Amino acid sequence: MNTKINKESLWTLEHYSKIRNNFRQQILKHKKNRRVALGDHITLIFEDEKTVRYQIQEMLRIEKTFDSSGIMDELEAYNPLIPDGKNFKCTMMIEYPEENVRREKLKVLKEIEHKVWVGVEGCDKVWSIADEDLDRSNEEKTSAVHFLRFELNQDMVSALKYGVSLAIGVDHSNYSVAIDPLPTDTRTSLVGDLT
Repeated sequence: MNTKINKESLWTLEHYSKIRNNFRQQILKHKKNRRVALGDHITLIFEDEKTVRYQIQEMLRIEKTFDSSGIMDELEAYNPLIPDGKNFKCTMMIEYPEENVRREKLKVLKEIEHKVWVGVEGCDKVWSIADEDLDRSNEEKTSAVHFLRFELNQDMVSALKYGVSLAIGVDHSNYSVAIDPLPTDTRTSLVGDLT
């Protein structure tokens, strides 16, 4: 399975401007089943080839990038977010609208990026691997945005394809929530990432 987007598969800026509205609607619909709210303040958006392709095309459009090196920079930045057939990858957002509240919560939620899990029925929890691109937290606080990866073994992949349930949660001393099982549409969308 080729999970990487290459330069040749991207649309030109001119072509993208013509199809953007339609493509954007498709992506919004697609993301609906890839968004998981963990309580009131954490949202996971599970990435795949479509969501990453949209992000790359949008970045090229916004930055008016058409030269080869600029395109390659975007591909290098975003391609690692595409699952490779035996894992799930997501963007985690910690959301508190008021800046003062958010600042305090990010302090008490330190290390939360390592406390997110997925659960395949009948198997041990799989804990998140966070921010492999760069360290987003420091000794005082966590970041409001993290990139997470969940590595599954072959038994888990096979079990999910067979039809067992999938759960997702957070086990942090200051924030604990679980969705068990995930809604069918979300589970189906995520299992589609597995080969």
